[in-house]
Amino acid sequence: MSERATTIAEAPPRAAPAATLPLVKAIVPCYRYASYLPECVASVLAQDGVEARVLVIDDCSPDETPEVCRRLAAGDERVEYRRHAENMGLIASVNEGLEWAADSDYTVVISADDLLSPGALRRATSVMEDNPDVGLVYGRALQFVSGEPLPGAGRAWAGTKIWSDEGWIRLPLPRADRWRGTKVWGGEDWIRIRCRSGHGCISSPEAVVRTSVQRRVGAYEESAGHMSEVNMWLRVAAVADVAYVKGVAQALYRIHPVSMSRTMLTDSSGPLIEIGDRRTAFEEFFAGPGAGLTGAASLRETVRRTLARQALWRASRSYDRGFDDERQRQAADALVDFALETYPRARRLREWWGLTLRRRIGAGRSLWFPLFPLTGAGHRARAHYNRFRLHARGI
Repeated sequence: MSERATTIAEAPPRAAPAATLPLVKAIVPCYRYASYLPECVASVLAQDGVEARVLVIDDCSPDETPEVCRRLAAGDERVEYRRHAENMGLIASVNEGLEWAADSDYTVVISADDLLSPGALRRATSVMEDNPDVGLVYGRALQFVSGEPLPGAGRAWAGTKIWSDEGWIRLPLPRADRWRGTKVWGGEDWIRIRCRSGHGCISSPEAVVRTSVQRRVGAYEESAGHMSEVNMWLRVAAVADVAYVKGVAQALYRIHPVSMSRTMLTDSSGPLIEIGDRRTAFEEFFAGPGAGLTGAASLRETVRRTLARQALWRASRSYDRGFDDERQRQAADALVDFALETYPRARRLREWWGLTLRRRIGAGRSLWFPLFPLTGAGHRARAHYNRFRLHARGI
């Protein structure tokens, strides 16, 4: 892929006869999300400028999902429904959907508790129609809370609530009122950015993939667990360019008590599972298609060092807060072990020295010393800047 990053000015949507509209198939895996499902499906069917089809895959939900799905399928011929006789898991459900979507032009995977923004598919497909080398288009995914009004695009985004590893925080974010153009990266350039960050940067519902590229890279990998989509985006970027729709929101990502993002960050073992799955996503990529990239060994070393630093910092923050029980202490120590296993030279990192000092001082006591609150403030400032940059620039 080309080594470039370009900005494309917004073009007005092109009118097209219905017969020429691109076919977009949306895969909606569902488990115990019956109450959210109708709104999700409606957000897909309401998309303009494309011919939309929906497949809901009920992974043996114990709630009212079967009844809801039957009503949706009976009410609109564009909706199909399948139910598993036993729980197969998210990855198996999505991969089943990819087989169903193989004859489409473009493919979307959206969880049953999330929503597409109006015009999202038209914008994404028009970018790929105009740029044949682009295989993945994503944009902003605004977070919202179940039971609260959906975020409005025209409001000032100062103090927007987002969910983070610190719980709910408020940050000034760019306005999400209109399409402000499109950024296109060469696939390898985008991969390098991801290796430096150690994150995937895409929630998932805002991503649209060219189906021919999806067929080329294959199915989702079970081994990466909760971060299988990170591995997928890396594999797509290895064979195609990547584009970001700037300004306007492409999807709405729901935060609720049992959402994955919330449970992964609140359970004491969640941070280790999350960062471990990210490591697996990158390792599996570099053991496969990523091995042929220019400077692959250096990129792999970069992401390992980045993940080790993140793990040590999370352990340090645990020591700052103190431990309510032995389980929390064990979780922090497991993060340290992870850092050493991932990057054997972790003891040379500055995060290691900060953690060593905190251990000597004692859990829950480090904040008595001005140096440590200042260090924490610096980390939070960088994290907030990175979140702002993600919403503004997609990286």
